[in-house]
Formats: sequence, structure tokens, C-alpha cells
Amino acid sequence: MNNKTRAGTKEVQFVKALENGKAKDIVVLNVSSLTSITDFMIIATGTSSRHVRSLVKHLVEDRCQFGIPLGVEGLQTGEWVLVDFGEIVIHIMLKTSREFYNLESLWNTEFLNLSEL
Repeated sequence: MNNKTRAGTKEVQFVKALENGKAKDIVVLNVSSLTSITDFMIIATGTSSRHVRSLVKHLVEDRCQFGIPLGVEGLQTGEWVLVDFGEIVIHIMLKTSREFYNLESLWNTEFLNLSEL
């Protein structure tokens, strides 16, 4: 899979939706060469557990644009919510959870430049 051919597709729609919802520090990771479970991970920060849940609610309810997620985990606490759309997995986290788990370093991959998407 080529990043150039993927740019402007589904991951960009997710990023735009998260930006519209005022998510912070949005990062797109291409993990297709590291795992077979997904191609991209999007990590974003919410300002409160209510904000995290609101961002997830928007993604899950907009089925026309994003489809039906395969799964949603962590919605009750709102500290770290994972939304699995198959080829794209979205992590929406509180700042404290994001700093503690540091997924960007865990996956140790090149970041996609959001301005190039």
C-alpha cells in the first residue's frame, strides 16, 4: 500500500471530523508494515472525558460517512476510547492517558504529515 494513493481518503475524513470536534494533537500513523490488524492508527486527544465521548459519538453515529465500526472500547470511562473501523483504528484519549501510554513511541513509525493528506 502506498501513502500517496491513500492520501485524501478515509483517514483524511476521520482527521477532518476530529478537527471539527476540536480534538487536539491529532496524529496519523501508517502501521501497515508493522501489523496485520490495521493499516492506520489515528491518535487524538480530548480535553475531558465528556469531550472524548462526544468525539466518539460523532464518529460512530455518522454511519453514512464512516460506516459501522467493528468495535468500540472504553466508552464508559472516556479516558481512552478505541474505535475500530478495520483498516483504521482510532484512539481518542485524555492527555494524561496519552502521555502515560505514549502510543506514538510504542509503534515507532513515521508520522504522516497532516498537511500532506
